[in-house]
Amino acid sequence: MNFDFAVAGGYFAGWRLVRALPEKFAYKAFEAIGKYALSRNGARVKRLRSNLSRVCPTYSSSEMDELMRKAMSSYMRYWCDTFRSPDWSRERIAATVTVDGEDLLTAPMKNGTGVVVALPHAGNWDHAGSYFCGMGFPLVTVAERLKPEALFNKFLEYRQNIGMEVLALDSRSIVTLMQRAREGRLIALVADRDLSKSGVDVSFFCHPARMPAGPALLAIRTGIPLITAYVSYTTAGIHIVFNSVEIPTHGSEEERVSQVVQRCADLFAEGIASSPQDWHMLQRIWTDGDFQERSA
Repeated sequence: MNFDFAVAGGYFAGWRLVRALPEKFAYKAFEAIGKYALSRNGARVKRLRSNLSRVCPTYSSSEMDELMRKAMSSYMRYWCDTFRSPDWSRERIAATVTVDGEDLLTAPMKNGTGVVVALPHAGNWDHAGSYFCGMGFPLVTVAERLKPEALFNKFLEYRQNIGMEVLALDSRSIVTLMQRAREGRLIALVADRDLSKSGVDVSFFCHPARMPAGPALLAIRTGIPLITAYVSYTTAGIHIVFNSVEIPTHGSEEERVSQVVQRCADLFAEGIASSPQDWHMLQRIWTDGDFQERSA
């Protein structure tokens, strides 16, 4: 308990400090932290390099080194954004977002129809979420519980202040999401990784992986549109690319879910291939090699 308290206390102090620093200094400091982490080449950095080597299999050693430099810079930018964005104005958020395929989301929402957005761990979705919350769209998402609990509650508060409803990821969340879908809400789910037994097997960059069934189940069972999003960084902010996912009408639910999740994986891969440095996957993603299945 004391250790958890110390971790949370240190995190909150850092959060306050980063918000108080001049903006350019804060981002330069995080850039330096990223360079240091890259030089240490710890387990998570090694995992990122391994993951990106499958995304860019033809890269030479020097090209991969440059990609890793950009990837760590992008990852640290995400964290600096997270600490500082509570102070951003609505005007700043709106001015720093560009979107391809925006009507795929806004047209159904304006007609009172909910939308499910599936996306990978890329760019800064909280920035994107702030943009759409600013349009008045009620946004719902889920979050895995973090330890210590105080840290989870801090992120919960952060996203609630943006305007999101955040559900804890557990066996009851899908029922609540079904209800929110029928209420015409915008549901955003990070959906590029589920290594449990409940994950759906997909081919991802020509290697076996597992991804969650949630977005597909919501679309199939409620009939609302499913779209994917890829969020990448620009000099001024973020760029979002939306793509529609067709929902099959034939076959068992399990077969249909499998087809939809594979289509989402293919669209994620397109986005990642276009901007690999912004895919912040510092964890295992593929299920081959020394993968060991964990419980659901």
